[in-house]
Amino acid sequence: MEKGLMWLFSVVLGIMALIFIGAGGYLATLGGSFYYLVSGILFLIAAILLFRGRRLGAWVFGASLALTIIWALFEVGFDGWALMPRLMIPVAFGIWLLLPWSQHALHGKLGIASRIPAGATGLIAATALVSVGLGAGLYALNAPTLPEDPRFQTGFGTYPAANGAAPAGQTGADWPHFGGDQGGQRYSPLDQINLDTIKNLEVAWEVNVGRIPANNSVPLKIDDTLYMCNGFSQLFALDAKTGAEKWTYDASEGHGSTCRGVAFHKDPGITGECAERVIAGTGTAKLVAIDAKTGQLCSTFGEGGLVDLTVGMEDHEGKIIGGYYKVTSAPTYVRGKVVVGGWVTDGQYWGETSGVIRAFDATTGELSWAWDMGRPDEPGLPPNGESYTVATPNSWAPAVADEQLGLVYLPTGNATPDYFGGQRRDFDDKYNSSVVALNAETGRVSWSFQTKHHDIWDHDVASPPTLLELPDATGTMRKALIQPTKAGEVFVLDRVTGEPIFPVTEVAMPQDGVVPEERNSATQPFSNALPSFRGADLTEYDMWGTTPFDQLYCRIQFRQARYEGTNTPPGLTPSIQTPSSFGAINWGGVSVDPTNGVMMVNSNRFASYTRLVSREEANGLGIEPQGEWGDPREVGGLVAQKNVPYAAFPQFWLTPLNIPCIDPPYSYMSAVDLNTGKLLWSQPYGSSKGSGALGITVPWELPMGTPTHGGSLVLAGGIGLNAGAKDSILRAFNLATGEVVWQYELPAAGGAPISYTIDDEQYIVVVAGGQGAIQSRYSTKVVAFKLPR
Repeated sequence: MEKGLMWLFSVVLGIMALIFIGAGGYLATLGGSFYYLVSGILFLIAAILLFRGRRLGAWVFGASLALTIIWALFEVGFDGWALMPRLMIPVAFGIWLLLPWSQHALHGKLGIASRIPAGATGLIAATALVSVGLGAGLYALNAPTLPEDPRFQTGFGTYPAANGAAPAGQTGADWPHFGGDQGGQRYSPLDQINLDTIKNLEVAWEVNVGRIPANNSVPLKIDDTLYMCNGFSQLFALDAKTGAEKWTYDASEGHGSTCRGVAFHKDPGITGECAERVIAGTGTAKLVAIDAKTGQLCSTFGEGGLVDLTVGMEDHEGKIIGGYYKVTSAPTYVRGKVVVGGWVTDGQYWGETSGVIRAFDATTGELSWAWDMGRPDEPGLPPNGESYTVATPNSWAPAVADEQLGLVYLPTGNATPDYFGGQRRDFDDKYNSSVVALNAETGRVSWSFQTKHHDIWDHDVASPPTLLELPDATGTMRKALIQPTKAGEVFVLDRVTGEPIFPVTEVAMPQDGVVPEERNSATQPFSNALPSFRGADLTEYDMWGTTPFDQLYCRIQFRQARYEGTNTPPGLTPSIQTPSSFGAINWGGVSVDPTNGVMMVNSNRFASYTRLVSREEANGLGIEPQGEWGDPREVGGLVAQKNVPYAAFPQFWLTPLNIPCIDPPYSYMSAVDLNTGKLLWSQPYGSSKGSGALGITVPWELPMGTPTHGGSLVLAGGIGLNAGAKDSILRAFNLATGEVVWQYELPAAGGAPISYTIDDEQYIVVVAGGQGAIQSRYSTKVVAFKLPR
């Protein structure tokens, strides 16, 4: 029996050795680590000797294990997650060889004590200790040569005192806008829930709303009612104290869509029907106005309560393809108007529908103005037979506004397609991946600031801006705008002029691999006076997997690809993109403590693996743009990019087991002092619970840093809350230190929490619908928390 097990073990070890020799030898020819080749040879020798029953095989394996420990620690130190694929299987094999049945197979029934000289056990232990010490020492020598994480580029500071700025003043009892106030601070001045009382927080109510899958909505709270939507274009009104449903309206027309929120408008000049109304976009590209009290359509808004947003939205062939344009974020209310951008299907063909921004009278639904960057002097509808300029940058993320200045601030996306820009026009390149300030009365551009030049990485600006006041070097308070980006940079601008408050530096960027028809930007803007969340440049040491085999696969891919750090351009050979197209900071954006000038931000750390495909090859593969309502016509993840010379093959960089090719952490929660630009604290965010491979998930909360999407909430009581991690846990952080002071496991990951009072009690509410982009579980729950009476 023992010999049979040893033979089986020897065969498994031999197979591993052959994989290491073959794939590891190839990796070595690419300039990668020689470890796999060398250890593979040693493992093969050990496997042959063990198969023959030779005790020497165990010693050869022990030597290879010592080499493995030294190599692993040299590369990653004592990082547990990074050590897992390097050591888990070799150490498990070593333990197997020390078990009684393995010893019986090699030494007979008398066991190891009678066959190995005295002191051999001590020798094994000493060898292990020496290996650990040698590996740790080599890591200490190697660490200074590793790329630095730009989160730390400005150093650490301490929590600042109040800087004299006042909160926007629109939140407190209510939560009237997507971001709380019009400027999107995601801040509540309420302090019943604070560092002393948070430990007593309990569930006040939870209700099911709509149906699965994901609901990314952030509710509004007006008076005694919550207003929200879901991913099926259904609108809901809930009792803010009990969660009981007051009314629901289905605007889906059979087609759902992401819906992040709604807008609210109260017209003091109207009594009766729709004096207060909820306005939202739908998956069928309509703007709908609902009586906030009854849930009925507002008959005087547009055509019976609806405005058709497809008017003037024909593509370059005069067609309107269902599902290619929709409103996914809450309309932005400012000066009696609702301003709407829209989501345009990514990457299908040049000539897709326009990214025009439009404002509508919040009472009548009439078009107030349109900002069409291709016809900037024509703020109305296009002439009969014409359309808004096709294929322009859009604005799908939430926008914010300054009522006093009369400006609305919009983050813009890419002129489609994403991964090739040789056909882009001057106005495309001017407004691509920017934040644009429009006059709320006229739609005219007041100023614009570009966060990425000639974006060919799908780094559209996905985060809403945030408005607050900050002191300058002289102590004078300036009207500031924070613009987080997918690229991981955080820009702080004067929101009156668009000028940077923190300096912006143009840095030369890689140019190798650019296809002939492309024109890559020579430089890109970096906000180096603030922490950057783009992540350190990758090295082969950062490759990961659940086993040595998928880690070896990722190492080979790393060496096969072009990678010169962030903004490595896509080309006909594979390239690595950091941050990935998912972005470092996505639509959750940031939240702030405006009285102290502190920003709380959850960020992601992922990579994409991308290559362009010639049009000839794409045609041969039958790559065509998708049809109506998302009917897929793509092959193997390729996006068509029709009407330009290249299709694209962008993919999240994953192992064959569907886990990231780079090691954890995959997200961070951080706090930044916006008065000085210094980092206050930063730590991995989210646990391993719910993560895994091959459908097997980890049931334990091990610190890991998992994907995150939803935004945060800051309370005046010194607390920041977030529910957007994959593990579906709502956490409360001490904003000064980063300590988790309370947590609660939700049915699914949530959007940004909100806070309000009713009957003198403070509530926290989270829509725990789940996030498809981070592969969290799904739910239909809305959960409210409060302190016990």
